[in-house]
Amino acid sequence: MNDEPEMVTDAERKMQFLYALRSKGVTDNQVLGAMEAVDRGPFIRGLFAERAYEDMPLPIACGQTISQPSVVGLMTQALEISPRDKVLEIGTGSGYQAAILSKLARRVYTIDRHRRLVHEARVIFDALDLNNITAITADGSHGLPEQAPFDRIIVTAAAEDPPGPLLAQLKEGGIMVLPVGQSDAVQHLIRVRKTADGLKYDEMRAVRFVPLLEGLGKEA
Repeated sequence: MNDEPEMVTDAERKMQFLYALRSKGVTDNQVLGAMEAVDRGPFIRGLFAERAYEDMPLPIACGQTISQPSVVGLMTQALEISPRDKVLEIGTGSGYQAAILSKLARRVYTIDRHRRLVHEARVIFDALDLNNITAITADGSHGLPEQAPFDRIIVTAAAEDPPGPLLAQLKEGGIMVLPVGQSDAVQHLIRVRKTADGLKYDEMRAVRFVPLLEGLGKEA
């Protein structure tokens, strides 16, 4: 009798990963394809690296987190990205979300207040040959006016309300997805559509994200 644990192959792990995403409501084939193409492993370092393929948020540097894959998938799906879209991401973090976006959009601009996170993400982007991502150290609450307007905006940190500067930088017909809430215990993921008649809001689900903070990180 062999008591050694069975080794899970990469193909099996990928199938389990995609099945978990589908079971949580990520059903868009384009999004699933992007998430299959981008390995989450390189974006997680240290003690938690072995848990990279589990559907759970994990700590990263600078007191931040990498979102669980199902939330990444649902937020990406909600953006309804087209191949010609220019996307702005607020909160680069590990870089994983931006890498997914890069497989779906023409151009991705990602901003983080922590210089270290931006540097580490750039290294991974270069290693994966993701050359349609521009990563910038800046105060994301102000957006990126010099590149506005954007077809899509995604915010991976929670504000009390959708920030005015970001709404102003969203193109008419565009979509923004972000968590809103006054505390880390009560947050909801919402989708904002900017129409000729104004802003239309859809509430998606309860979530928990780090807060959206102004200014640069202490190490910057």
